[in-house]
Amino acid sequence: MKREIYMDYAATTFVKPEVLKEMNPYFTEYFGNPSSVYYISRKTKMAIVKARESVSKTINANKDEIFFTSGGSEADNWAIKGIALANGNKGRHIITTKIEHHAVLNTCGYLEKHGFEISYLPVDKSGRVDLDSLRKAIREDTILVSVMFANNEIGTLEPIEEIGKLCREKGILFHTDAVQAVGNVPIDVQKMNIDLLSMAAHKFYGPKGMGALYIKKGIKIDGLIQGGSQERGRRAGTENIPGIVGMGKALSLASENMNEESKRLTYLRDRLIDGLLKIPGTRLNGYRTNRLPGNVNVTFDSVDGEVLVMALDDIGIYASTGSACSAGSIEPSHVLTAIGLSDKNAKSSLRLTLGAKTTEEDVDYAVSSLNEIISKLRENNKKWSERID
Repeated sequence: MKREIYMDYAATTFVKPEVLKEMNPYFTEYFGNPSSVYYISRKTKMAIVKARESVSKTINANKDEIFFTSGGSEADNWAIKGIALANGNKGRHIITTKIEHHAVLNTCGYLEKHGFEISYLPVDKSGRVDLDSLRKAIREDTILVSVMFANNEIGTLEPIEEIGKLCREKGILFHTDAVQAVGNVPIDVQKMNIDLLSMAAHKFYGPKGMGALYIKKGIKIDGLIQGGSQERGRRAGTENIPGIVGMGKALSLASENMNEESKRLTYLRDRLIDGLLKIPGTRLNGYRTNRLPGNVNVTFDSVDGEVLVMALDDIGIYASTGSACSAGSIEPSHVLTAIGLSDKNAKSSLRLTLGAKTTEEDVDYAVSSLNEIISKLRENNKKWSERID
């Protein structure tokens, strides 16, 4: 029987049994529409309140500042478009970075087509935003800064607290796409001066199609979806009760175990990095330590990343070359080229992300397997080159 090792937790996670158990009654027993007044509807309404409290507690927000969405992409769209539409009279300039998720980059691109000006900040060779560059980019008509909390490809943690402090001093709203960070690293929206924050349940063992946007009280923002009065009139549509319940439970579990799990994953991450760097022609992308606990991104000289992913798949190791949203793209990773990699090296990279079921044995098996596969691929490439010559 083929051994199966999942190492793509940054793409998505499984739903934990405890989460599924919490969700199940809201599919079949407590199915009432929260907008109705009878018992089973009151039950679902209270479930939403409980989940909202769980989410808000995790990031030190007020429960009334949490708004449920269909996922991280909707939350990013809402944060950026909503602020732009509501504050366009104050200014039409937005600042972001070159390494954001496409949910942010494509939203900014959309706004550019509608008269907004976007500044895309560069990052250093490890993927970190330079505060001086941000300070210089701020203008009188700047209405929003959007910088991700942690990069989904190379795991780099951005200086969020410093960015938040600068934005607060300048009177500019600050949004962070924290999809990869929530449930994995501590977040305090008050201490970090964060005005808007996006998250997605399926990144921390909750259901897919479920997310949330934190909106600091008092912020002027337009809604994206018009209709009924759900989510206090800001996001219309009958609530996804099982999804909301699952998200609340998943984040509660993640918060309870965050310190212990972070230490475990950091140990496994570093063991994996150490093992991979012993393979000749291997380089780590991103910081050695200032990165998400379970993230490893490496470049292997003279190896095609897509071929490597397929070779790993053949032996039951599931990994990726980068963002799941870009899978199948023939273009090199915009994140890797932004940190200075050539197109060729960007296409020779592999992302391995660890999670709840990853063991030390899995890590060691992945290292030994990659060592063997890469040696074979390089040997085949050498023979092919010799035949052509």
